[in-house]
Amino acid sequence: MINRTLIRTKAVQLMYSWQNNPQPDLQFSLKQQNLSLNKTYELYFWLLLLPIEITKYAIKRIEVGLNKLRPTAEEANPNKRFINNRFYKQLLKNKTLADYIEKKKIGWEEDNEFIKTLYEEVIGSEIYKEYMAAPSTTYDDDKMLWRKLYKKVLAVSENLESQLEDMDIYWNDDIETVMSFIDKTIKHFSEDSDENQELIPMYRDETDRTFAEELITAAVTDRDQYTKMVVETAKNWNEERIGTMEMAILIVALAEITTFPVIPLNVSLNEYIEITKYYCKDDSKNFVNGVLDAIASRLKKEGKLLKVAVVK
Repeated sequence: MINRTLIRTKAVQLMYSWQNNPQPDLQFSLKQQNLSLNKTYELYFWLLLLPIEITKYAIKRIEVGLNKLRPTAEEANPNKRFINNRFYKQLLKNKTLADYIEKKKIGWEEDNEFIKTLYEEVIGSEIYKEYMAAPSTTYDDDKMLWRKLYKKVLAVSENLESQLEDMDIYWNDDIETVMSFIDKTIKHFSEDSDENQELIPMYRDETDRTFAEELITAAVTDRDQYTKMVVETAKNWNEERIGTMEMAILIVALAEITTFPVIPLNVSLNEYIEITKYYCKDDSKNFVNGVLDAIASRLKKEGKLLKVAVVK
């Protein structure tokens, strides 16, 4: 789940936080990076818990209505389709999810008002209303309900955004990517899935974990060298344009360009330009692109930038 785009973004965030600090200790840097990436993976599980907690709240609402001395007709004969959703029941029994929750001691139990708010957003959506009003539903309908609710309701919920920001300042930067992996997770479920259904692992394979460690190692170890390269090159533009975030992006980009010969130059450049678009002013992407392109061209001429062709 922790893909290379996320790894690059986390490295830039860490480098940004260190721009006004003395040279950070490498082991401390690696520890902080690992903590940051683990927190992003933790967000995956917090979000996976939402169908369970929202449905549990719905069950309580139905129970309260049934226990009234004089329930309304709707309360006396509630539509239980939502609380009997088959995908929700699979998620409720999933061992990987349960084990992670137990290990990390996470959960929404102390956030009843927040869950109530999300429940109200869900039942107020056309997605929910159409699902509940359908003549009948299949397993695929049950699964599609939650795919749609994640995409159209939860992903755009200001209440969820605010809650996550209170929990971790970087989670709102991660939510779009993590939501895409939530969607992939749901698609992997089938009607035959049992409690052993696999969820998405933290890393696709060991090469991504190694990439994360080597990227931050290069950025931290050679920060001064990369900074000097940027400052010397930026004189051709306007050195004063180098903001703290722009410098962080340039340092990490140069670390990748000079450390990973198997990653094509255009791939690295495109990735960091996208990060620049997200974090910086509109015109910063041209500046960052120009500086990186000039440095890469010079390193090529000096024989210091070698790229290995990847054989497929």
